[in-house]
Amino acid sequence: MEVRLTPAPVASDATTDPARPPRRASATPQVQPLRPDPEQMSSPAADDLVQRFSAYQQHNAELARDTATIRAAYAIAHEAHKTQKRASGEPYIDHPVAVANLLLELRLDVNSIAAALLHDVVEDTSVTKEQVAQAFGGEVAHLVDGVTKLSALEAQTKEEAQVGTYRKMFIAMADDPRVVLVKLADRMHNMRTIAAMKTESQQRNARETLDIYAPLAHRLGIWQIKWELEDRSFALLNPDKYQEISRALALRRDAREKIIHRVISRLRQALDKEGIKADITGRPKHIYSIYRKMERKGVSLDQIYDQLAVRVIVKSVGDCYQALGIAHGMWPPVPGEFDDYIANPKESMYQSLHTTVLIPGGQPCEIQIRTQQMHEVAEHGIAAHWRYKEGFGRSDASFEAKLAWLRGLIEWRRDLTDAREFVESLKSDVLEEQVYVFTPKGKIIDLPVGSTPVDFAFRIHSEVGNRCVGAKVNNRLVPLDYQLQSGEIVQVMTTKNARGPSRDWLNFVQTSGARNHIRRYFKRLRRDENEAAGRDLLEKELKRLGMSIAFEDIAQLAGVRTIEDLFANIGSGDITARTLVQRIVA
Repeated sequence: MEVRLTPAPVASDATTDPARPPRRASATPQVQPLRPDPEQMSSPAADDLVQRFSAYQQHNAELARDTATIRAAYAIAHEAHKTQKRASGEPYIDHPVAVANLLLELRLDVNSIAAALLHDVVEDTSVTKEQVAQAFGGEVAHLVDGVTKLSALEAQTKEEAQVGTYRKMFIAMADDPRVVLVKLADRMHNMRTIAAMKTESQQRNARETLDIYAPLAHRLGIWQIKWELEDRSFALLNPDKYQEISRALALRRDAREKIIHRVISRLRQALDKEGIKADITGRPKHIYSIYRKMERKGVSLDQIYDQLAVRVIVKSVGDCYQALGIAHGMWPPVPGEFDDYIANPKESMYQSLHTTVLIPGGQPCEIQIRTQQMHEVAEHGIAAHWRYKEGFGRSDASFEAKLAWLRGLIEWRRDLTDAREFVESLKSDVLEEQVYVFTPKGKIIDLPVGSTPVDFAFRIHSEVGNRCVGAKVNNRLVPLDYQLQSGEIVQVMTTKNARGPSRDWLNFVQTSGARNHIRRYFKRLRRDENEAAGRDLLEKELKRLGMSIAFEDIAQLAGVRTIEDLFANIGSGDITARTLVQRIVA
């Protein structure tokens, strides 16, 4: 790779901000080429990065060029951050190197590694996006820009600034999924080093991580990042409960490991007897997932089924089902605790067989069975699919289809202007709790818990939603606000003569996609129609609650100039009457 560079001026003052260094000064219009320091390009740190990258690039014909790119990216990052320190006092360069190493564990491509090394230079130093593009190409510059934090975002409130950051992240992420991989690795290292922050900053970052980044890692199937983000956040947000579960698990560790060893030994013997080669290991349990199950099911730690867990990795899909039959022949399965994610993969691309059996003593033990390729996807999610795409030089159609939900988030850029509603919609659509329902043709649809047939209809297609007049679940009629449950078959009833969606649907739909489609439909109506409908909806909501508030006062609290604007906003779906009144009484 050819890199043209002169030393880029960098910010000279070290940071005292726990989160990050000071912002760079405005870049000059002229693009000054960057020149990496040859000494840093051949430093031990650069050597280590190149060695780790080369370990999984045996068939890369462009390896020499790619390793030169990584060396140059490291050298430029080192120069740009050379005067900056982390809150812990460590050199700031340690952070981008750690982020790059996390992506090397995911075995990502050279541009992702370069972007990881450079991900803070545009925001925190004098290096510009144009310089990055000139030195490394537009793709790396695009990735760097996608993960650049917007601390200088022009917003009226911190909440709105946060929304702007989320919106930009998701727009960039939908365009190139590698953006979020760098972002997640960035957050992972920040959580690992969070002890240097003030307590208030720790709490804020932990809450944001648990609400946004861990669920996002879940939806993208990157389990090794998801688990760590969850446990680290939970330890800060609820230290007493974290320690309680941690101590309870530690007290039983020796006994648990002995039982797992016996299960593995018996299962391996049975599989060997049938000629099935398998890698069988105990599966580590994560404290936050145990806590969530205790809360969700209202049970104690002793009643959580999968404290004992075994993972079986075999060669083929056929071996998966044969191994399942063998396990069920050895130990009785627990009713209702079997899931076939091979035949019905999750939208995060996860595939595996899950079953829970009762081992001697009546103790439940969860068994997961999958192939090696499924295991790669289970651990690395979207990163594994990206490697597949890169390695074979063509797009994976199923991979692209499964990312449709992600690209749909672009709609938030133009449809959600209310800060709190944006954040709530974001949380709703990426939260861990999902229901898995089926179309009549057997396709699995992943929706947030609490979703309705209307959410399902709009997930299928906007026109299906607009023409929806009813729904059947498991072949029986249900109301449109019925909350779907996993395993149900949903059939949407439509008519060409439908007058469009109902404004009332905004009171019960769960997904941002459905909400946005409904809003867009009503925004296209005439203003006088929206005003009349909005007034009617607001009057009904006030009457329902037995409240009497002047419309002028509500308009003032809503931040609009006139009651006509208030009615029009409600009628077009920009805000629901219920949400508005709830804010007033809160």
